[in-house]
Amino acid sequence: MVQNKGLQIVGLGEAVFDVFDEETILGGAPLNVAACAHQCVAGAGGAGIVASRVGRDALGRQLIRDFESRNMETKYIQIDDDRPTGTVLVSLEDNQPHYEICKPAAWDALQMDRRWVELASRCDAVCFGTLAQRSAVSREAIERFLASASGALRLLDINLRQEFYSPSILDMCLERASAAKLNEEELKIIAPLLNLETSNRDAACTQLLQKYELTFVALTRGEQGIELHHSSGMAQTSAASYPKQPHADTVGAGDAAAVGLMIGTCLGYSPDETLELATHLGGYLASVPGATPKLPAELIRRVGLARTD
Repeated sequence: MVQNKGLQIVGLGEAVFDVFDEETILGGAPLNVAACAHQCVAGAGGAGIVASRVGRDALGRQLIRDFESRNMETKYIQIDDDRPTGTVLVSLEDNQPHYEICKPAAWDALQMDRRWVELASRCDAVCFGTLAQRSAVSREAIERFLASASGALRLLDINLRQEFYSPSILDMCLERASAAKLNEEELKIIAPLLNLETSNRDAACTQLLQKYELTFVALTRGEQGIELHHSSGMAQTSAASYPKQPHADTVGAGDAAAVGLMIGTCLGYSPDETLELATHLGGYLASVPGATPKLPAELIRRVGLARTD
């Protein structure tokens, strides 16, 4: 079994604060991924790393302080003098998050600078999405990062947000990805846009896998668990359940599952082992409030046990 000493996992894209009715908390898929990944791999010498951009403002300073307090590297977070740190207005309906993404934002001006070139050349995995590519400037920077990270697992997490996606952006992302993750609702939306099978989810996932020559396609199905479509077939597992804490929400659960998928793939786990890790990480996040909580020791041990078995 491959060891994860030094495993470097990057969350690439938007950096935002989620604004709820009563509080403002750190959010955004790339940040959620990096924070979760760091807790999982730091004990073995690895790191979760944010590659994003914030404003030279109070929220930007708060974000930097937050990640420093987690002992996470912040030198790949760029500072923008002209645009504010991103914010997202979040409302919960039937315990499902809904988002209003504010413009302008610093992450609309991502730059492929020398630090990002260095990071892309050495990272083991990078998770990215479509939202950060709503501006042509950031889209180019992300494309260049992915091209420079050719040796890494490049996981496209298809987080469709508002109108910030198109068939051409989806196609470009999938061409540059080596794996993809999406949920059932997202599959229904993208299937006709990409000329995939629309009446059978297994066939659509297989077509997606083959059309873009991906290592895997992970389909998250909420309480039904996760399906992992790969070249040898399909593995699936039921959702992991944890006791619900007061004010629990599902924000960040998919990002945590993405971390499990990346770690398992990078370490050469079997599809079943990879799914087990992904469902436990995602299941725990769905049982607590917020997207970047401290993970319990039992969950960190689960990562460690999987690493050394």
